[in-house]
Amino acid sequence: MSAALPAPIVALNRATIVAGMLIALAVRAPAITTLLFAIVASAAIFGRRGSLIYAAGTRILRGANAAAVANGRTEDASLTRFNNALAATLLGVAQLAFLAHAALAGWILASLTAVAAAVALAGYCIGCTLFYQFKAVRFRLRGQ
Repeated sequence: MSAALPAPIVALNRATIVAGMLIALAVRAPAITTLLFAIVASAAIFGRRGSLIYAAGTRILRGANAAAVANGRTEDASLTRFNNALAATLLGVAQLAFLAHAALAGWILASLTAVAAAVALAGYCIGCTLFYQFKAVRFRLRGQ
C-alpha cells in the first residue's frame, strides 16, 4: 500500500480542476484545459514527485496538512493517482477533440472532469468508487 496524502492536498487537487475548468469555460479557452491536462497527467504519471499541486500544497497548507494527518484525514496515494489518471484521460481525450475541431465534444469531456471533482469535493468520489470496483474485480479474477 502506498503512503497517505493529507486531505487538504487532495481537496486542493480537486479544487484546482474545478476552478481551472470554470475559468476555461468562462473565457472559452481550451488552452487552460491543456494546462490542467499537463498538471494532472504529470501527477498521474510521476505521483507526488511530479505533482505541482502536491508541491504547492505541502508549502501553502503546512498547518492544515499536519492537523489532517494527526486526525487521520488522509487518502491513499494510489487512489489519488488513479483519480488523476482518470482526469488525465478525460482531459487528454478532450485535447484530441479540440485538435479535431470538435469543440463541443472537447468541452463536454473536460467538463466531466470538473463535475467529478466537484462531486468529490461535496463528499462523493466517483473515481474512488471505480477504483474499489476495479480492485474487487481484479481480486475475484486473479486472487490479488
